[in-house]
Amino acid sequence: MEATGTEEVDKLKTKFISAWNNMKYSWVLKTKTYFSRNSPVLLLGKCYHFKCEDENELLPARSGCTIEDHIIAGNVEEFRKDFISRVWLTYREEFPQIEGSTLTTDCGWGCTLRTGQMLLAQGLILHFLGRAWTWPDALNIENSDSESWTSHTVKKFTASFEAPLSGERELKTPTVSLKETIGRYPDDHEIRDEIYHRKIISWFGDSPLALFGLHQLIEYGKKSGKKAGDWYGPAVVAHILRKAVEEARHPDLQGITIYVAQDCTVYSSDVIDKQRAFVTSDNTDDKAVIILVPVRLGGERTNTDYLEFIKGILSLEYCVGIIGGKPKQSYYFAGFQDDSLIYLDPHYCQSFVDVSIKDFPLETFHCPSPKKMSFRKMDPSCTIGFYCRNVQDFKRASEEISKMLKISSKEKYPLFTFVNGHARDYDFTSTTTNKEDLFSEDEKKRLKRFSTEEFVLL
Repeated sequence: MEATGTEEVDKLKTKFISAWNNMKYSWVLKTKTYFSRNSPVLLLGKCYHFKCEDENELLPARSGCTIEDHIIAGNVEEFRKDFISRVWLTYREEFPQIEGSTLTTDCGWGCTLRTGQMLLAQGLILHFLGRAWTWPDALNIENSDSESWTSHTVKKFTASFEAPLSGERELKTPTVSLKETIGRYPDDHEIRDEIYHRKIISWFGDSPLALFGLHQLIEYGKKSGKKAGDWYGPAVVAHILRKAVEEARHPDLQGITIYVAQDCTVYSSDVIDKQRAFVTSDNTDDKAVIILVPVRLGGERTNTDYLEFIKGILSLEYCVGIIGGKPKQSYYFAGFQDDSLIYLDPHYCQSFVDVSIKDFPLETFHCPSPKKMSFRKMDPSCTIGFYCRNVQDFKRASEEISKMLKISSKEKYPLFTFVNGHARDYDFTSTTTNKEDLFSEDEKKRLKRFSTEEFVLL
């Protein structure tokens, strides 16, 4: 009886914290992000110039971004469509309870997992759809006004207490039906793209069955000593994403893998081995690889000497973004203008969407408004991501990035390095893992160190 009472108190406590977080992270004021018409904007390797076309023409109010002096740019709409097409993964509430906890929301603690999901989602978009792909309905998303956001927040705050304390959700196997969607796209190529678009988003659904959903990532995090409700650093998330992709058994995902750099070093032979792991006489295709490099851009504060390098990285076609942010607040960095970084913000609490239902709504998975932040405010701990389609692509990317690292390092050590050979050739031997244990002993030690953000400064 006493145990049951304690359980009820824990549930009530969780409910109160969730309600407070929902209030805190849903009360969003309507703001616009200002862009200069004199400087190019870079978004994940694509460059946009906002030059004057007609001084009497204003940027549409729905865009959520404004050009200085209210002059519309030559390809603002193309930039907006590209930005909105990126997958946006935010705090959610009222999803199925996370195993081993009473949590049904990640408000207040899951932001780095969400930014990691966004980076992986971008890698999967490059893999299945290519960098030129944009969502046909991107420009149809409208910004909500602050009044509707505020009233919606109050309703959620009230409803969170009215809801029963012990509600169970029926879990379904994700089966995305696309009949109605396909009817809207007469072209076969567009139909295929929309199928993959929905499929990718469904893999990040907030249910225990979603391959890269919050529930699965938390399960992998337990192997490194993390649990639901803990704060996850960008380096820990990198390793969790690697395990999630390696353990995914979906047939569409057998052609892609993830490599995480060891102590700021990418061992080329290890990467190529992962890409060629299943090459046979019947299957000669290399695997694509997402390379994740956990780094630290300074001591307590970000060193501004790294600004040009970060801008250079975000200008590359291989880049899938950066898991970073401000101290204890994670953002997904996807571009820049001048000395400001463009990012997608996960700190907005939205309602659970069941991605297993027929034609689930896509609007809440795409952000209508870009945000900007000064590079100087960036937390020094981050993880940089790259996508390479095959071994040849990896070799080309490593050469290009190495040149950039050499130029940016000047008299200092580079932020990270590419070296030939395997990690074992440099005495970085790994203990063999048991089948039941997803992380080796060396990986556990590394994750423990990363979880406290104690990076070796070069």
